Amino acid sequence: MAYRVLGRAGPAQPRRARRLLFAFTLSLSCTYLCYSLLCCCDDLGQSRLLGAPRCLRGPGAGGQKLLPKSRPCDPPGPTPSAPGAPSAPVAAAPAARLPAVNHSGSPRMGTKRLPQALIVGVKKGGTRAVLEFIRVHPDVRALGTEPHFFDRNYGRGLDWYRSLMPRTLESQITLEKTPSYFVTQEAPRRIFNMSRDTKLIVVVRNPVTRAISDYTQTLSKKPDIPTFEGLSFRNRTLGQVDVSWNAIRIGMYALHLESWLQYFPLAQIHFVSGERLITDPAGEMGRVQDFLGIKRFITDKHFYFNKTKGFPCLRKTESSLLPRCLGKSKGRTHVQIDPEVIDQLREFYRPYNIKFYETVGQDFRWE
Repeated sequence: MAYRVLGRAGPAQPRRARRLLFAFTLSLSCTYLCYSLLCCCDDLGQSRLLGAPRCLRGPGAGGQKLLPKSRPCDPPGPTPSAPGAPSAPVAAAPAARLPAVNHSGSPRMGTKRLPQALIVGVKKGGTRAVLEFIRVHPDVRALGTEPHFFDRNYGRGLDWYRSLMPRTLESQITLEKTPSYFVTQEAPRRIFNMSRDTKLIVVVRNPVTRAISDYTQTLSKKPDIPTFEGLSFRNRTLGQVDVSWNAIRIGMYALHLESWLQYFPLAQIHFVSGERLITDPAGEMGRVQDFLGIKRFITDKHFYFNKTKGFPCLRKTESSLLPRCLGKSKGRTHVQIDPEVIDQLREFYRPYNIKFYETVGQDFRWE
């Protein structure tokens, strides 16, 4: 009887030993599994909080073969929170790794800002040339069309005006051109109310030549208008010039400048010579760049003289296979004007020109 008891107990000992061995092996496996998890993800708690890469795919991994040590972590992905665990704070998200974005959510495209500089005048002085030339500069972004905000569309508000602007980076200048601002009485005050630091560019030209160019443009659109002589004088015999005609009035630069100097110091206004813009575009644009506080990027290498049009054009660049000249409306042949009429207008403008030279500290040599 005793033998049978001992006989039954005999086989139980190896089974008990196997169970102990299995429990030890399972414990060792769990320990190795945890060690592998920590090595791959560095810190399990931190991995769940920051959304770091995970090494295991789910609870079922525990019943599978252990992963090799050389296996990389899974690609980054959202980690569900453990039941009952507190939600990770938003501030803990690795925002520094995300691309820079602006308020509209467009990465690295810049922001629409109100312009820091304006080309405010004058019509037929060369404003389009200055705009196209300065747009070559990488630190300048300019609106291609004339928004006429400060003279015609002021009631739409600054938000509407800002929406028209190109996107710029912090290092870039936003610029727009509307040459009618210079002769608009309300424009200086309105621009000052937007920003008293606004830089102003005025492109001026011999007022007689400018008036003829203005008339030539109008004539191309309205062939039935009166003659230049008829529009220029109230009484030509007495030499009475009609200052109510806009083509004449625009050239009275000293008169218009008085309104601007009530709001802006002379140091914030830069005057470009329309004549020198043709004969020395690089020199004039160099001074414009200095005024805007940007590097002299636009130089002689950007220009060539177009004999057909009679003014400089931009050479071809890496982004443009062809040279770029101003449109067909630029460089028109002026209508022929009686030399006596020209002399009379020169005498009319002379006192205004002299006062303008004295005010701005430059002699444009229009006499």
